[in-house]
Amino acid sequence: MIAAGRVLAPPFDGFSTPGPARRQAGGTIARVNRMAAALDFHPVKHDIGPSTRDTDPDQSSKRLSREGSVMTDPNGQKDNPANPAQGGETVVSKPYIMPDEPEEGSVEALAREAAEMRDKMLRTLAEMENLRKRTAKEVADARAYGITGFARDVLDIADNLQRALDAVPAETRESADPMLKALIEGVELTERSLLNALEKNGVKKFDPSGGKFDPNFQQAMYEVPDASVPAGTVVQVIQAGYTIGDRVLRPALVAVAKGGPK
Repeated sequence: MIAAGRVLAPPFDGFSTPGPARRQAGGTIARVNRMAAALDFHPVKHDIGPSTRDTDPDQSSKRLSREGSVMTDPNGQKDNPANPAQGGETVVSKPYIMPDEPEEGSVEALAREAAEMRDKMLRTLAEMENLRKRTAKEVADARAYGITGFARDVLDIADNLQRALDAVPAETRESADPMLKALIEGVELTERSLLNALEKNGVKKFDPSGGKFDPNFQQAMYEVPDASVPAGTVVQVIQAGYTIGDRVLRPALVAVAKGGPK
């Protein structure tokens, strides 16, 4: 018999029970206790021997009726304090919310959402500002260096005009007839106009003659022994150099002195 979470063994007279029957009863109670432990019941504490508690039929019936009243109520429902009776309404428990995740619509959740939106806005503004600066720099570079290829091709024309003027010695210019002088002046005027047009577009000619050799703007073709000037001085310009903006369009081809004081 199972009542109030315990297994109750029927009373018997220990003195009148023979030895084998007592051992069999003890084994049965042990098996019942193991089954009760598997079903999460309290084990039976029963001694195989004379007991005044189990030998009195009236006391046993009173105890069974008392324990049975604890097990059930008048309506036949279990009296379980851990599971109170439900009065017809289904009680729905709220889901557990982690402490670091505030409830939706609360002040903490709104404050966190506002902080996230502000962070996104600041990042977007920073990205747009960087994009604006990059775009402005690209536009400025396009304006300053957009004609790099064209200017490099035009430099050949300027070089040819300079070679034409260098081909006429200074003595010949002085003793030349008016027609030759007019031709020389026309070539010089054409060269100046070309250089002025290049300067308007950011292309400038530079002459490093007499200055210290700078590998960033000049290219040394050979060295000239000359002790009258410091070593590393540009003593001859073979081909003039040009710059466009802050960049070198074409380095100057020069000859550098050696053997002088450093």
